[in-house]
Amino acid sequence: MPQNNAATQATPAPERSAQTSTAGDASAARRAAVVINPMKSSGEDFKASFYHLCETQGWAEPLWLETTAEDTGLGQAREALEAGVDVVIAAGGDGTVRCVAEVLAGTGTPMGLVPMGTGNLLARNVGVDITDPVAASHDVLAGSDIKVDVVKARLDHGEDEQLFLVMAGLGYDAAIMANTVDELKDRVGWLAYVEAGIRHLPGKPVRARISVDGQQPVRRRIRSVMVGNCGKITGGIEVFPDAKIDDGILDVLLLAPQGRLGWFSVLAGMFGRKNKNNKSVEYFAGRTAEISLDHEQEFQLDGDHIGKAKHLSVAVEHEALTLRMTKAAQA
Repeated sequence: MPQNNAATQATPAPERSAQTSTAGDASAARRAAVVINPMKSSGEDFKASFYHLCETQGWAEPLWLETTAEDTGLGQAREALEAGVDVVIAAGGDGTVRCVAEVLAGTGTPMGLVPMGTGNLLARNVGVDITDPVAASHDVLAGSDIKVDVVKARLDHGEDEQLFLVMAGLGYDAAIMANTVDELKDRVGWLAYVEAGIRHLPGKPVRARISVDGQQPVRRRIRSVMVGNCGKITGGIEVFPDAKIDDGILDVLLLAPQGRLGWFSVLAGMFGRKNKNNKSVEYFAGRTAEISLDHEQEFQLDGDHIGKAKHLSVAVEHEALTLRMTKAAQA
C-alpha cells in the first residue's frame, strides 16, 4: 500500500449505534447453564451461591458444566445449547468467554459473563462487574439482551477460523501475553503484563503489508499490529478510543517505534491522536483486514497467546452474538 496518510486509506466508519432488546418475560421454567473454568473459580462456595441465586430468582436448577484441559469450553457450550437453556454463562477468564461465544454466535441464545480471570477484557468493555461473581451472576439473571459484533480470524491461510471479541495482535503485544509470568500474575494481577511489556521493549521491527477492506496495501516496518473490536484493555487503557462493539467496524492499530525514544512517540501517538505527523502510531478502520509479515511473530486473541504466524485475515460479523446483561451495564 502507498505511504499515504492512514486517514486516506481508512474506510469511513458508518454511524455507530447501540441496539438493545428486552429479554422475555420471567418464567419459573427459565434455566441457565454455567460453563465454568474450575481453575479460576472459588470452588463450591460460588456453586452453592449460584444455585441459591437461581432458586430465589425463580429460575430452574442450573446446568453446571466444568471445562477441562482437553475441552476448554467448546464442548460444554454445545451441550448447553443442545439442552435448550435460556442463557449460557461463561464463568472464567477470556479463554472461556471466547469458547462459549464461538458456539453461541449466530444462534440467538444469549451469553452471560461472570468474570474470573486476570484480564476479563470483554467484561471490562461492556461494564460487567469484575469484582463479585455472585453480583455478576445476578445481573445476568435479571438482565436484558444486547447484540454485539464478533470477529473471525484466520491464520496463515488455514481452513479453521477462530473467534475473538476484543482484540487480536501480532508482534509485541502478543509477546507480552506469551511471556507473562503466571506466578507473578497470580500475585499482582494485570501488573504482571506491565513487567512483561518492559522486558520486551527492545526488539527488531518486521516488514508488514496491511490491507483494509481489500484496498491497496500499505507497507510499514512495525513492532506490533492490533485489530480491535472494542477499545479497552487491562489497566483501563483505551487502545482503540473510537471502537464500539456493535458498530460493524474493525479498528486496526500499527505500532512502529523508531530510534531510542521510539516508544515515547508511540505513547504520545496513542494518547494524542490529533498529531497526524506522528508516524509511530497509525489507525485504520474497516470491515475486513489482511496483514502479511516477512517473519513469524507471536499471535494473541483476547489476551490468550495462540502461537506464531506471519499472515492474519480478519472479518467482522455484525451483531452476531447476544449478550445478557443489566441495563446499568449497558448504559
